[in-house]
Amino acid sequence: MKKGILLINLGSPAAPTPAAVGTYLREFLMDGKVLDIPAPLRWFLVNVIIVPRRRFQSAKLYRTIWTDAGSPLLVNTESLAARLREVRGVDCPVEIGMRYGQPSIEAGLARLLDAGVERVHAVPLYPQYAESSYETAVIALREAAARLGCQDRLELVPPFYDRPEYLEAEAANIGEQLAAFRPDHVLFSYHSLPVRHLERLDRSGSHCLKSADCCESVTEVNRLCYRAHCLATTRGIAARLGLAKGDYSVGFQSRLGRAAWVGPTTEDVLAALGQRGVQRLAVCCPSFVADCLETLEEIGERGRETFLEAGGKEYRLITAMNDHQVWVRALSELIG
Repeated sequence: MKKGILLINLGSPAAPTPAAVGTYLREFLMDGKVLDIPAPLRWFLVNVIIVPRRRFQSAKLYRTIWTDAGSPLLVNTESLAARLREVRGVDCPVEIGMRYGQPSIEAGLARLLDAGVERVHAVPLYPQYAESSYETAVIALREAAARLGCQDRLELVPPFYDRPEYLEAEAANIGEQLAAFRPDHVLFSYHSLPVRHLERLDRSGSHCLKSADCCESVTEVNRLCYRAHCLATTRGIAARLGLAKGDYSVGFQSRLGRAAWVGPTTEDVLAALGQRGVQRLAVCCPSFVADCLETLEEIGERGRETFLEAGGKEYRLITAMNDHQVWVRALSELIG
């Protein structure tokens, strides 16, 4: 049976222009798994309030990270696919598909079918589970497969937040960069989520955020809890790096809107670390396996400013695994 691999990532605008960013933001924010409010209100907020205001600001931010080759997220994902092809060999085609923007999930799936693939290993490149990332990618994949008539050929790789292959690859990538920088402290920064997203998945109604240590372990009652997944990832990487509890902190970034979001916020943690006397800080972002706007600009640039203004002296963004050879091998093992 001929197998193929579809790597699924978030996506990015086609260009760092207000028009292209506006198109991307509309597709992204009109997803009910991302902005989970009634459709009429979502349409109004996205098309009348959010996009008209944010497309110019976001385009300016994208221009600061855009490369000659294009969007870093797309370039990094394409490079990962290319290296994975080398590992898997010519008999296992590897394609990419973006949840928003191009190339689409359906286009990547169609290319695999054209190559004669009988089994598709689909890999949403989100280590931790969230409805607004992993789940919406799976929904889009299944809808595309239904249109192409290949639903029975799919095999999903589940979230891999605690898989040794992933944790060891993260530790290898982060460890190499820590050795070159030798920081006083390490901050693990994860994309945040609205609190209601976590609470909605707590079917017991009595666990999520009901105690200070509710996310310290993953059990049946919170097996889909994004925050618990993030903390498990942090513990797994920290243990492999030999970091004691006092050597690192955790923060959550990229909030949108005024609703309650998972915290503590990365911005607040950065300021607190600078104020308490941390001089050399390294920040890694394990919810992103490929560098993008949220790592390169939000953490790499604005995060640096926050830390230095709070009294810190030296700051280093730990770049994502991207196409690191250890990650390529680990991903191949995760797929099986």
